[in-house]
Amino acid sequence: MLRERAKAVAYWVWTMDLVLTTIAFLLAWWLRSQLAPRFAPALFPTELYPLSRYLGLLPLVLVIWTLLLVTREAYTSRRTVALSSEVWQVVQVVAAGTLILAATGWLLRLDFVSRPFLALFATLDLVFLLAEKIALRLGARLVRQRGYNYRTLLIVGINPRAEEVARIITSHPHWGLQVIGFVAPNGQAGETAAGLPILGRADDLPKILQEQVVDDVIFVLSRRQLEEFEDSFLLCAELGIRARVALYFPHMKARVLLEELEGIPLLTFTSTPGTPFPLFLKRLQDLGVSALGIAVTAPLVPLVALAIKLGSRGPVLFSQQRCGLNGRRFTLYKFRTMYEGADRRLEEVVHLNEVAGPAFKARRDPRVTAVGRWLRRFSLDELPQLVNVLKGDMSLVGPRPPLPAEVARYERWQRRRLSMKPGLTGLWQVSGRAGLDDFSHWTTIDLAYIDQWSLWLDLKILLKTIPAVLSTRGAA
Repeated sequence: MLRERAKAVAYWVWTMDLVLTTIAFLLAWWLRSQLAPRFAPALFPTELYPLSRYLGLLPLVLVIWTLLLVTREAYTSRRTVALSSEVWQVVQVVAAGTLILAATGWLLRLDFVSRPFLALFATLDLVFLLAEKIALRLGARLVRQRGYNYRTLLIVGINPRAEEVARIITSHPHWGLQVIGFVAPNGQAGETAAGLPILGRADDLPKILQEQVVDDVIFVLSRRQLEEFEDSFLLCAELGIRARVALYFPHMKARVLLEELEGIPLLTFTSTPGTPFPLFLKRLQDLGVSALGIAVTAPLVPLVALAIKLGSRGPVLFSQQRCGLNGRRFTLYKFRTMYEGADRRLEEVVHLNEVAGPAFKARRDPRVTAVGRWLRRFSLDELPQLVNVLKGDMSLVGPRPPLPAEVARYERWQRRRLSMKPGLTGLWQVSGRAGLDDFSHWTTIDLAYIDQWSLWLDLKILLKTIPAVLSTRGAA
């Protein structure tokens, strides 16, 4: 019954989303076509095409918005989801939907679609949907304060982790979750835990589930205890009660995802970003910016090539095997900044290394040519790596790509810096670039980037990279 009620609520929210999006669409047309020419004739001298032309777009808009909202799991339970996460979800849906709509109009040559109209529609829709989500949350909290719309939980297991789960739930009453008590493993004594009653032991669970109102059962058990409660899982399935397992590995910091392999449920432990849509946007950003960068810097290439040729013998480009995502080998391209064959003379200058650890950095490396020093000063030697970004070997932002020989010397914890694509720039570059003289510290910054990754963090790093390069701060 509760699941059916949840589905009904989801359908109503979906209907409200589409109604508000329709209102935003019609209001955007009226404001741009009827109001704007009256109050700002200099900017908007003419009206839009008739509303009948725009109404043909509306079904497409509603289909796009529905697909995006469903794929972003907007209609699953939001009880324990932070408001900031839901706001970001709505922003993503509206932004992606508007881009798809604009691209569709361009591909189908729908010349009547006005860009100011699209911007106005996106703004209104974002405001309406955000207002709806906030109103729904406030309404749900008000209802729960009056004792309605609660789900009752039973926690199976008596241990510090089980008590922590209970404390987390009871400290967030606005979630609408109510812990009625604990069930202890057989042979374990006690009357209360975390201030809540222990309702019985494992053998008593069938009786408890039939006598108490229980919507969800959370099993917080050690791996050895899971087998003891196998019949309890089957019982929950028979009674239609949702069962959850709180897995805990004390020495592992990882998110847990539930995936499926041809009907076989898989629990995935990952310490790297795994949300498909933001990673898709990151790749789109890489493609767009790298293609634009190649086009903009194309006039510089002949000049740099000529300077390298005049400065020393050897090829203009330098290629080298590097390690990318999870250790994949790829060929990295750079403008040559050293004398030909310098990579084979590393042993001669290893005493100049200024970095403690497997990496090599030396400000006064005698293998670097005069032209090379100038190119490195302004990071112009890295321009060919835009091709690596375009190919997908690298990203605009990420840890720097190491040499295979360096990776072979990594400590085990340091290998996690390979769990994201290497980048042209990264958090450590804007934190001082080559001024970081400890590879462990360098790696810690890279891991902090991986743990905190977001599109917004990438944007901040890219913006900070520009003054860092222009000021030549820390350049080797």
